Amino acid sequence: MEKEAKIYIAGHRGMVGSSIHRLLQQKGFSNILVRTSQELDLRNQQEVFDFFEKEKPAYVFLAAAKVGGIVANNTYRADFLYENLAIQNNVIHASYLNQVKKMMFLGSSCIYPKMAPQPLKEDYLLTGELEPTNEPYAIAKIAGIKMCEAYHDQYGCRYISVMPTNLYGRNDNYHPENSHVLPALIRRFHEAKVAGDKMVTIWGTGTPLREFLYADDLADACFFLMENYEDKGFINIGTGTDLSIKDLAILIKKIIGFEGEIQFDTSKPDGTPRKLMDVSKLTSLGWKYKIPLEKGIQLAYEDFLSKY
Repeated sequence: MEKEAKIYIAGHRGMVGSSIHRLLQQKGFSNILVRTSQELDLRNQQEVFDFFEKEKPAYVFLAAAKVGGIVANNTYRADFLYENLAIQNNVIHASYLNQVKKMMFLGSSCIYPKMAPQPLKEDYLLTGELEPTNEPYAIAKIAGIKMCEAYHDQYGCRYISVMPTNLYGRNDNYHPENSHVLPALIRRFHEAKVAGDKMVTIWGTGTPLREFLYADDLADACFFLMENYEDKGFINIGTGTDLSIKDLAILIKKIIGFEGEIQFDTSKPDGTPRKLMDVSKLTSLGWKYKIPLEKGIQLAYEDFLSKY
């Protein structure tokens, strides 16, 4: 990407988009296009087409999406499917119509089958049934991957797709119902500490295994791939290591300084038993994450404290 090139970041206020925005600014890119959802509704095809026709971005990072944890995904199934399909359809097709040089579509590790072998290789896509609680979101993201591949094949578009593992970091969502597990635990342990509670209750058994990547590391990987990756096939981004939800809770409890006990509510769902990315494709290109989990959680907690 040329330093003076016009780069559009869709979803620049979210955790991923804001990390990409900061990184590009740090690297000296000055012609960065951003719009809030109030200024540009990405679900509205006409608004998106008018924006692209007027601004003519050279590069696009598609990091905008409707996202949430197990409860939100399972409750607002129609919204997650419709809104995510609308956003990506509009941005991908507008990029084609306006000769965008290169576009990156950001997906999610939930695209993989619930019982896929571990670690998750890119080849495992569409080899089994999805996790039911986030199936609508996963189907939308799979459609986005296939759309990028189809535009690559039919029109020669330089569209690449990346599948990040579970993310956390600055500008995360700490909503009590709609957040993912790591930020939800940060909030819960912090509030319990402030209230002087004796116990924090966590959904499920604590046995599911999860992998976590700090959002600034994801931004670094996205920039690296925009510069060095041209394949139409999507690529995983992660650390290649995981831990149990129980061990994650113990680590967050320590960082926040909560003195009470941890209890697991086994009547609540666990979600997918394990989600670990195979990142051999990415590491073979020469990229590896830099921020270890404990340091990343400390940074995320500082960010949480600055906002709440």
